[in-house]
Amino acid sequence: MIGTKNQRVDVAVGIRAFVSKLARRDALSLDELAALENLKGRVRDVPANSDIIGLRAHVDNSSLVLSGLCGRYSAFRDGPKQFTEINVPGDFIDLHGFVMKQLDHGVLAFSDCRVFEIPHAELRTITEKHPHLTRLLWLETVIDAAIHRQWLLSMGRQNGPARLARLLCELYVRLRTVDLAFDQRMDLPMTQQQVGETLGFSPVHTNRTIQTLREKRLLTWRDQEVAILDWPGLAALGEFDPTYLRLSKEAV
Repeated sequence: MIGTKNQRVDVAVGIRAFVSKLARRDALSLDELAALENLKGRVRDVPANSDIIGLRAHVDNSSLVLSGLCGRYSAFRDGPKQFTEINVPGDFIDLHGFVMKQLDHGVLAFSDCRVFEIPHAELRTITEKHPHLTRLLWLETVIDAAIHRQWLLSMGRQNGPARLARLLCELYVRLRTVDLAFDQRMDLPMTQQQVGETLGFSPVHTNRTIQTLREKRLLTWRDQEVAILDWPGLAALGEFDPTYLRLSKEAV
């Protein structure tokens, strides 16, 4: 259950971030807003480099990211992780678990994360009482699939610098949508190894690719802060088109 005052504040902020994403896609009624704001669940803190959800786990709740950065991953036995999506605050990391029950992936915390675990019984109530809100939640899972398709296309058809450019453009837009990136700057608490595991690169290749974007004067990357110096140039290199993120209003 929600415990401390800080946890209650974080839940409220996280739900507002989620609502702000939904509201970009379609208008929400007061009843729908109240249904989201009154969701019951448990707050859990997960340290960096720990699993939020174990690989192929059975789940009976779905988790909303309140703070931190995490990544969905799959892996073969004894092999390196392959990340298939990065999740930011305001994202449900396993909304599809409501119907799948056993996931086909895991979720790793890149940084210290706080998540709000919402029992599937709560989500079932929404599906029974709020059909329009249910469609918006369904759209969230559809957008997850669209992100996966874009990543698959990028890995199969783009070279290293273009692949990294497209990823950084996507993350900036998603973080800006929930008011966590400003003035073409964002915090990216990922190691170079984790960036490489996202892009399918070795650590050496990752370092060289970051250096290439620096040399092109497209960005600076110091510690965890990425500053985009040339947005049009970075977006053009990555052929980034944010349409698949569905951030404009269309009736659902």
